[in-house]
Amino acid sequence: MDKRQELQLQQLMDRYPQLQVCWQAMTAAYELLEDCFQGGGKLLVCGNGGSASDAEHIVGELMKEFRLKRKIYSSHAETLKSIDSEMGTVLAENLQGALSAISLTGHSSLTTAFMNDALPELVFAQQVNGYGQTGDVFLGISTSGNSQNVLYAAIAAKAKGLKVIGLTGQCQNRLMQYADVCICVPEVDTYKVQELHLPVYHCLCMMLEDKFFGQ
Repeated sequence: MDKRQELQLQQLMDRYPQLQVCWQAMTAAYELLEDCFQGGGKLLVCGNGGSASDAEHIVGELMKEFRLKRKIYSSHAETLKSIDSEMGTVLAENLQGALSAISLTGHSSLTTAFMNDALPELVFAQQVNGYGQTGDVFLGISTSGNSQNVLYAAIAAKAKGLKVIGLTGQCQNRLMQYADVCICVPEVDTYKVQELHLPVYHCLCMMLEDKFFGQ
C-alpha cells in the first residue's frame, strides 16, 4: 500500500475515530482488492436490504469515475476510432476507466427464477458459481454476519478459489469463519452498523481509484 492510500485511511480514522479498530482489517482488504484488480480480476458483492443498496453503491463507485477523472488509455481510444471514426471518437472521449465489479443483488429474471425453482437462500451462491474465477474477490455485506444467503455465497466463493472479504458489525459471527479478511465495525444495532459501513467502503473505493487512476 502506497503512502497516498495510507493517508486516505488516516483521514478516514480522523473523521471516524471509532473505526481505528478496523485499520488492520481495512488494510488487508485493500491489499486483496488491489491484487485482484492488478491481476485482471473482478469483485463480486452482495448483501440484503440496506446492505443490498450498499452493494450497488460500491459497484457504482468502482465502475465509473468517483472522485478522479478516469480517461481510457490512448491505445484503446485509437482502437475505438479505427473501428468507426465518428462513433469511436464519441466513445473515446466519454468512456471512463473502470474497476470490474458486479453486484449480485440485481439480475431480477435470474434471481427470481432461481429462487422459485431452487433453494432461495442459494441465490447469491449460484451467481458466484457462475461468475467467480480464481483471482476474483467476493465481498459479503451482512450487519449480523450471519445472513444465510451471504454465508452460502462465501463458501461457494472459497470453493471457486476467490478471496473472501466480510463487512459486518462487531459481534462474533459465522462470516468470520469463511472470510480471509472481515471488517467488523464497532456497532451492534443494524442502522448504526450501516452508518459505519458507508465510510468504510467509500474509503476503500477512493484508495483503489487513487491507485489505478491517480497521478
